[in-house]
Amino acid sequence: MDPVSHVVLGASLGYAAFSRRLGRTAAAAGGLAAFVPDADVFIRSATDPLIAIEYHRGFTHSFAFAPIGAAIVAALWLVSPAWRYAARWRPLWACCLLAYVSHILLDAATSYGTRLLWPFSDQRTGWDIISIIDPPFTLALLAGLIWALVRQHVRPAGIALTFAAAYLVAGGVQHARATSTQHALARSRGHTVERGEVMPTLGNNVIWRALYVHGGQIYSDRIRVGWFSSATVREGWSLPLVRESDLSPEERARNGRRSFQRFAWFSEHWVARSPRDAAVLADMRYTLSAEAFDPIWGIRFTAPGTANEVDWVNRSRDRQVSAKELWAEISGADARFRPLASPAQ
Repeated sequence: MDPVSHVVLGASLGYAAFSRRLGRTAAAAGGLAAFVPDADVFIRSATDPLIAIEYHRGFTHSFAFAPIGAAIVAALWLVSPAWRYAARWRPLWACCLLAYVSHILLDAATSYGTRLLWPFSDQRTGWDIISIIDPPFTLALLAGLIWALVRQHVRPAGIALTFAAAYLVAGGVQHARATSTQHALARSRGHTVERGEVMPTLGNNVIWRALYVHGGQIYSDRIRVGWFSSATVREGWSLPLVRESDLSPEERARNGRRSFQRFAWFSEHWVARSPRDAAVLADMRYTLSAEAFDPIWGIRFTAPGTANEVDWVNRSRDRQVSAKELWAEISGADARFRPLASPAQ
């Protein structure tokens, strides 16, 4: 998730669990420890743009590295003699470890993919129960933390953490409802879901972006699961799934560093060609538009002799979310969402 969410969650957990032994240092250490895993964003290569996506949410986001990362953060307090005693340093390290683990678990709750089990597995874990940016979750934690620090009492932080945990559980319930709706939608089309994924959209757990594969095509739809209403669907579009065998001869000739396979691993194999530019192999999980697939990022093979085997196409800064349209979807005012048709229809 975004850095602010990580910091306020780590600081809240640290203060709630360790403030009696560490005072406000628990919030400072927890916040810093929850920020540090994202130091992997500085790992990149001038000649291989895929290095950045391979290492982000990699070893620094694993359970195996968490005790080391927590120790690195806790060691910053060793410059003060007062923290060099084991009786104080051990709870400080435990506080940092709790916050550090909160970062990697919160990232795993999103759709991006986190290598929790490195170095034993390269699997990218993504539970799809919360958006990468979710203001209700973040603001509740921030309010509870500020209130707790001002009052010097753990209860407000505890209340906010309880809300955050309930919000994640609600996301899991909504995810299950959206997944069930996706399978019902596929059946209504006479399709079998060979592989599927549903992901929350920005700042809510009501509207879900749904992808599934059937017959070599990726089908994309938007699903609304209101908290107190039946599911509705806004049917989308489909594009051919791109596999290694679908690369052009020119692309295969440039694939010496296995760039396609690495990008497909990163994007959980949700790869399709951009409708606007067929040379761009894009991650279908993320789109700039809800109207048609307009990829946020992807790769393009370069001409022979170019130092970079591929160019990283990143249009994140072009992303513009219409609050009015999103609210229309969330509130149920968008007439394009309709109840599911039965298979007979």
